[in-house]
Amino acid sequence: MESFFYGIEDLFVNVLFAPLDALRSMESWWGANTLNWIFMLIGTAAMVYWMMELKKYNDKGEEDKDATAHSYL
Repeated sequence: MESFFYGIEDLFVNVLFAPLDALRSMESWWGANTLNWIFMLIGTAAMVYWMMELKKYNDKGEEDKDATAHSYL
């Protein structure tokens, strides 16, 4: 059973995280943080898309904005 967990450790440390180790050892700050910038761009694009969708539904006026819209209020 112990070798199973050592196998999982080897998979993650030596295989799956190897690209991240390569990024970490770069001399350039911008190069080392490219993955972070990519995630920030994806998050920003998702937030802009979500805000545009919310504005679209808000402009249609379909949402019930009464304070008593739900029975627990």
